[in-house]
Amino acid sequence: MGAAGGREVWITGAGLISSLGEGLDAHWAALQGVQVPLIDAETIAPYTIHPMAAIDLDRQIAKKSDQRQMEPWQRYGVYAAGAALEDAGVKGRPELLDETQIIVAAGGGERDVAVDATVLQELARSGDEGRTLNERLMGDLRPTLFLAQLSNLLAGNIAIVHGVVGASRTFMGEEAAGFDALRVARARIAAGQGRRFLVGGSFSAQRWDLALLFELGGHARKGGFASVGARGDDDGAGFHMGSMGAFVVVEEAGEARLRGRAPVAALSHVASDRSTRVPGSVHQSLGRLWSGLADRLKPGRFAVLSCATGATGVTAEEFGALRDLAPGAPVRAVGNVVGHGVEAQFPAAVLLGAMAVRHGRLFPPMADDASERPHEGPIEQVVVTGVGHWRGEGIALVERAG
Repeated sequence: MGAAGGREVWITGAGLISSLGEGLDAHWAALQGVQVPLIDAETIAPYTIHPMAAIDLDRQIAKKSDQRQMEPWQRYGVYAAGAALEDAGVKGRPELLDETQIIVAAGGGERDVAVDATVLQELARSGDEGRTLNERLMGDLRPTLFLAQLSNLLAGNIAIVHGVVGASRTFMGEEAAGFDALRVARARIAAGQGRRFLVGGSFSAQRWDLALLFELGGHARKGGFASVGARGDDDGAGFHMGSMGAFVVVEEAGEARLRGRAPVAALSHVASDRSTRVPGSVHQSLGRLWSGLADRLKPGRFAVLSCATGATGVTAEEFGALRDLAPGAPVRAVGNVVGHGVEAQFPAAVLLGAMAVRHGRLFPPMADDASERPHEGPIEQVVVTGVGHWRGEGIALVERAG
């Protein structure tokens, strides 16, 4: 599924927080010298994560009562959304907020880790796993779903805190939710079905329940930091989770011009796919997605930002596809510098792509990652690729506007 053509779509607001700091300028400055990114190997050891930088929540979430009723992932999202609205010149302007729509890519809230661990221990000892699980579910297992876990509460909190009262949608589906949130927003603007959208997601890496979830799937990387390209299938494959909030204001170019807003960059194309994930299917999926923007690319003037996770098999296939599809183009793995933020990863990568386009050049490579190489030439376009750790593929084209 793709979205291209129609009305021109601009990125007019950027809200990004991560382990590297707050805002595109802070990220650009940090990325000029990052060889070993900020990591935390102790909070949920043996898993290494990229923790959130120190953020003054009061700047975007003024009421302490609002902050208290949110989990960290919601605070990050509400904060980043406020920063994006402020950057776009929309924050605090009801006449613009009334027609601003929200699309959020969201996961679930925190679970009761102690209860889940007890259930898993009993299942391991049980000779009848199905019966044991049913007994716990029907008997003494208290519900671990509570209000703060409802995924659409992030959009609700954004609406409450920042006064965004347009239509609201929440997508779930891990990395694929991020692809489709941006795809749908761009498609609706291009088709004249909306003027302005606030799109993004957030993720908190300091959660034992998510470490358990990804460990059970074989996706949580243990041990110290290693770049995405250096994680072999037999030696620490998987990803380092990264805390982040990434929201972008996308807007019809004519509307932005009327209110005197200069673009950060143009969002010229977004498409998504879902392959079968048999060997070779990721390569084929990326080939289909690439064909939708290939004729727009300027040889020697575009770079690739990959949302590669490090998951076994699919990451090697993604890098192989990029070598075939964009031979000679410089590649950067977003997970190297901010970790993996699942639903928020693709919006974060689009913002980093907009940052590079605005500066007209690419940030330096990670020293131990063979998939990255130095590039000194001008950059006018960035292709963002995403391959979910077990499902979903996406692509976007960010380029200089005007």
